[in-house]
Amino acid sequence: MLHEEEACKRITTSCSDLDDILGGGISCKEVTEIGGVPGIGKTQIGIQLAINVQIPVGYGGVEGKAVYIDTEGSFMVERASQIAEACIKDMQEYDHFLRKDLPGCQAKLTSNDFLANINYFRICSYTEQIAVINYLDKFISEHPDVKVVIVDSITFHFRQDFEDMALRTRLLGGMALKLMKLAKKFSLAVILLNQVTTKYSGGSFHLTLALGDSWSHACTNRIILYWNGNERCAHLDKSPSLRSASAPYSVTGEGIRNSASSCKRARIT
Repeated sequence: MLHEEEACKRITTSCSDLDDILGGGISCKEVTEIGGVPGIGKTQIGIQLAINVQIPVGYGGVEGKAVYIDTEGSFMVERASQIAEACIKDMQEYDHFLRKDLPGCQAKLTSNDFLANINYFRICSYTEQIAVINYLDKFISEHPDVKVVIVDSITFHFRQDFEDMALRTRLLGGMALKLMKLAKKFSLAVILLNQVTTKYSGGSFHLTLALGDSWSHACTNRIILYWNGNERCAHLDKSPSLRSASAPYSVTGEGIRNSASSCKRARIT
């Protein structure tokens, strides 16, 4: 088990500060929940991971494919193409920096190649969401190169038209169990994007991730995205092996990157 954990691959977020607090990136074989307020960059991170999972092994990637389950209609093909172009550019710069000529890697890759490796499912109801997650075991068995499953978002269809909260809890628990089994069985990363809600505690209201306290136990890792002034930050709130920590990040035309303040500190150093 120790050997398996040490050999576990990670998917870079393209933000070195965020990768650092995650132990090198998003871990395969685990379920990671990423939540935050609207506009903080949850979908941007999801698209970034769907591209980065395809980075060839020669460049430190896992060279896999992605499953993207879109419940909100927020996946943008044009944005994915932009991020893919930036990823190709990064690999070319990596080659130039090391003066390496790795055979058959980035030179032959195009943004369309990256897009073709994203298996996209558009979900319009909670019953469809359950059906697709039940189908994933068969689908990934037939497509063993899938190394990340992204659900954007896990919350959307379960915050509407649910009067029976006990039923909702059972359905969510069943989905979480299936996704955890998928992560272990196929050595892939499961990314669950979550929304926020308000919670009354200690005499006041504050923001918390949606779906309640019981849902917080369904994931191996939990990352909370928040604003610190005008800067986006990510806080590792829960992990079985890493300490809680925060890191700034930014959403740029090229995708997820280090924040401007982090880059400025690096130049000063």
